[in-house]
Amino acid sequence: MCNTFKLVFVILFLLGISTHTINAQKTGNIVEYFGKEKINDVSEGNVLHVFKTGLALQMQNLGFKSSSFPKDPVFNRFLTDKQYRATKESTFDIDFLGNPMQWQSITIDSTSSFSGSNLRSAYVYLSYTSNSEQMVLFEASGHSVALINGFPHEGDHYDFGYSLIPIKLKKGENTFVLKVGRFPRIRARLITPSTGVQFTTRDMTMPNILQEESKAYKGAVRVVNATENWINGAIIEASLADHTTNTIIANIPPLSVQKVPFSFTSNAVDASKESVDLQLNLKDKRGTTLNNQTITLEVKSKYKHHKKTFISAIDGSVQYYSVAPSTTKEASQALFLSVHGASVEAVNQANAYAQKDWGTLVAPTNRRPFGFAWEDWGRLDALEVLADAKNIYQPDESKIYLTGHSMGGHGTWYLGATYPDKFAAIAPCAGYPDLLAYRDGFSRAVIEMTPEQLEERGISAKTVERMKLAPVNTPLQNMIERAGTPSRTLKLERNYLQSGVYVLHGEKDNVVPTAIAREMRQRLGKFHNDFTYYEYPDGTHWYGNHSVDWQPIFDFFKQRTIPKDSVVKKLEFFTGSPGVSATSHFMTIHQQEKPFEVSSFNFSKEEGFNLTTNNVALLEVDLSKLTETINEITLDGDTLKVSSKLKNFFKKDNGKWITTFQPSLGEKGPHRNGGFKDAFRNNVVFVYATKGSAMENDWYYHKALFDAETFYYRANGNVEMIKDTDFSLEKYADRNVIVYGNKDNNTAWKILLKESPIQVKNNEVRIGDKTLSGNQWGLYFTVPRTDSDVATIGVITATGDMGMKAAYANHYLVNGTTFPDVVLFDSNLLNQGTDAVKHAGFFGNDWTIENGDFEWK
Repeated sequence: MCNTFKLVFVILFLLGISTHTINAQKTGNIVEYFGKEKINDVSEGNVLHVFKTGLALQMQNLGFKSSSFPKDPVFNRFLTDKQYRATKESTFDIDFLGNPMQWQSITIDSTSSFSGSNLRSAYVYLSYTSNSEQMVLFEASGHSVALINGFPHEGDHYDFGYSLIPIKLKKGENTFVLKVGRFPRIRARLITPSTGVQFTTRDMTMPNILQEESKAYKGAVRVVNATENWINGAIIEASLADHTTNTIIANIPPLSVQKVPFSFTSNAVDASKESVDLQLNLKDKRGTTLNNQTITLEVKSKYKHHKKTFISAIDGSVQYYSVAPSTTKEASQALFLSVHGASVEAVNQANAYAQKDWGTLVAPTNRRPFGFAWEDWGRLDALEVLADAKNIYQPDESKIYLTGHSMGGHGTWYLGATYPDKFAAIAPCAGYPDLLAYRDGFSRAVIEMTPEQLEERGISAKTVERMKLAPVNTPLQNMIERAGTPSRTLKLERNYLQSGVYVLHGEKDNVVPTAIAREMRQRLGKFHNDFTYYEYPDGTHWYGNHSVDWQPIFDFFKQRTIPKDSVVKKLEFFTGSPGVSATSHFMTIHQQEKPFEVSSFNFSKEEGFNLTTNNVALLEVDLSKLTETINEITLDGDTLKVSSKLKNFFKKDNGKWITTFQPSLGEKGPHRNGGFKDAFRNNVVFVYATKGSAMENDWYYHKALFDAETFYYRANGNVEMIKDTDFSLEKYADRNVIVYGNKDNNTAWKILLKESPIQVKNNEVRIGDKTLSGNQWGLYFTVPRTDSDVATIGVITATGDMGMKAAYANHYLVNGTTFPDVVLFDSNLLNQGTDAVKHAGFFGNDWTIENGDFEWK
């Protein structure tokens, strides 16, 4: 068993996320430890109890596992067996080498933390006996998830010190099971809150106050509700100098912490001031002050490095980005989008660049320093920042550029391939193109080690043999993985033809091995005629600010512009899903023949207007963007009459292209194309069941709360959470909705899902013409809101208590995970992983099962 954990350490080290590597990054570069230090002080009350002893259980982690449906037998045991308790040296299971996996005693160190190599890939069991029922805040750090008295809660796996979970302790024994996160250390304590409702200044999102401007600003602060009551109609009163602004905040559920947006106003500030104080008062709907807080804000010049905030359309949260403004004031300059690496704050990213005299640089956050690797909601964050910066700085639309370092180098490869017509040139620095291949590459590196190398690292031959047993996918597993096609960057590599590419990499980079850059040089060399490759001599992963602020990159950018649609003579475009990326220049792929397989078009005007396509069911050609008159086009050999100066639509009909009308927004298209994860955007609201049994109501409330906590922590998010009885179509018009529960216990079901092709109630699930009985089924699926042209419904449901427990995990909120429109599984999910998935697939372009693509096990 020891060899297994040595292997885990080796893989973590190679990934560059070991404690040693992180600490080494704290010396004077942008790759700082999260850009901030961990919060240790308690200002929300008094420490009631520090957990000083506990039990730890190490588990195997051999790589090549499903990230969408990872096995979790430990949590499965605690979720399904209420009587189970961990005891010292009791055997939980036997590993593949025949060694017993036992719970072992652990004690805290001088920092009040449990730490040490025995916590790698481990679970920690803690208990506390309370003399009475009482409200406390459970504050822990270093864990990825916690089960507290049987209910799941998001952890603090990046060890920020942000986590505060309000709980009502039971009289008697209370149990806490924590899954260890990225680092082998855990700290846990109980806090008696100073008041039931209060601000916490842990993890605020605030702008810089600009000297030169009188303007309204957006900020976000967390409100702790350590009561069993809803906070309804509360107001944040924000006062700065002579200005006072009131913001009515969304209702806050019982026993929760919400990061709430608020507004405030500032006049222009004297240039001698470095900071100003903002006074916040939290008032109930009667105007009674519940809590107050003073926040100090930095003052900056808008002509120097600073940060801005904005409201995200994803969830109504406040996000920020950092700016290195141009040193000159000419109109229509360039705009540079720079995406940061893992653990890097956007402020540090922008600060690594000297200001340019011909353009402004903006650095989005990816929603967090680690965020989503610039995929999923990180991708959307980059697009939101790009749009906001364009609106403010009014750049020359032909002079937009993309660059980034490390994980941001991946973001550059990925965003550049996904949105090729948005950037005149891209410059990935120390980047890897494909996230999943990068992750798996380290496991493959271990497999390819010589016997001597393995012996040196303490890895047994049997362990390597087990690692080599990579599973052979079933058709159903292939269906699940297909949902990740938009993230497989190399399948879209020919999109790079639309941009200039400058590849910068350190000669001796062992975090993102230089071999990855050399492979990309080789791949580009086979088809691309406008790329530059430079290996910095003796350069490691980070070798100073010129790891990103490299003058030849900006010289390269300056020579390239995005061509106008009217001068485009040739164009290739590839996409994995129109819901992620559909358009290049004047053509849009609206629908696919086979969902979430690569679709493409290849256009040429050299001999007439010719188009060839692959896996395209509906195509738009907007001729109004062209200057010449075009009367016909050839599409896959079919000659079609067209209307010049108009948008033209074509669809496949029995293998032949025909002209058609603009597609109905009720069908799939770029506006909503599915994949279950796509439901978590568009100002999404969580609606949980209240009309079931006490057990059902408790579970669905805590499941919705768990997802809200996770989206807050991973995405700096702010999701509104409401009871089913409070939902109405009018009040939440055109917003995405996540429904927690089924037809029998969630009253919003009959409002939103009465026409759904999938129906779920207690002890029964019906998918089209198939009906399954029993309480063991869990299901994730997404369908359109029939009362909206844009909104989507995501459903997290089960037929009974066994299915609910299986649906505990929320890996759909993790980047790199793949979820089709529909996933059905049984109660063995946590023990068997993907093998417990029984049905998965995609609805048709008309959102029906009959025209969809599904697999049954």
